[in-house]
Amino acid sequence: MESESVNIYPINTSVFDKPKDQALFVCWIQNEIEGILIDGSLHQNVSNAILFLNKKLNWKLIKGEQQGSAGYVMSMNPEVLNNPALSKLQINEIRLFNEKEIPIINLSPGIAKRTQDILEMIDELLGSELNHKDEAILSLLYTFFVYCDGQCNIKSVISENGSKNTVVYNFKKLVDQHVSQYHDVSDYARILNISPKYLNECVKEVLDYTAKGIISEQLLMRSRHLLKFSDQTIKEISYNLGFSSPDYFSYFFKNQTGTAPSSLRKL
Repeated sequence: MESESVNIYPINTSVFDKPKDQALFVCWIQNEIEGILIDGSLHQNVSNAILFLNKKLNWKLIKGEQQGSAGYVMSMNPEVLNNPALSKLQINEIRLFNEKEIPIINLSPGIAKRTQDILEMIDELLGSELNHKDEAILSLLYTFFVYCDGQCNIKSVISENGSKNTVVYNFKKLVDQHVSQYHDVSDYARILNISPKYLNECVKEVLDYTAKGIISEQLLMRSRHLLKFSDQTIKEISYNLGFSSPDYFSYFFKNQTGTAPSSLRKL
């Protein structure tokens, strides 16, 4: 892959027109924009989302007068996806860049920051003269698309705005904000003013995952990070994450990973 096959554009003008590149486009909308106009159809109030746009579409982003950048647009030569390193990703298998639908992925809060970091690293590499930068960019693209395919994210079609997608997106935001306080599906269902059964139904239909699995995944991700990168004791971590005791935290962690917290810390 040649680095000229990829470009990154910040969304920093009130109206961002489609670049001239004959390419596929990935639009990462970090901060809410007024809308995106696609082939004459306006889709309003898009935020915290990634859109996949094929090269035949005519589109523009309407950022409005908000200050700063609203995100990034990445253009790619279609041949990039034929690289052996990317060819087996689900992005190819389900043909996200098809001509009939416009896929949109609403990012979970924890993933949004990582995708921003990846795009900024790609942009930095594109402007550098570093050795092996093409290989580094390809590796970052792979990581970016793996994150897009993550279970934490909500995949839909931009023309749809189903209530179940909204429920799951709000549930994901609540888990990110309150997972150290609430570990039970019933707690989140109560906040959302729906039944636990309906919440599970929504999560299963949209993500093919369980609501409890989403909570456990977030707890596990935070546990790993604290064990590897903080000076907190295992006892402190267990209470800070809302577990009733260090023993129960150790049971949860080992049940999820097959490894005791103390063993991970030694690695």
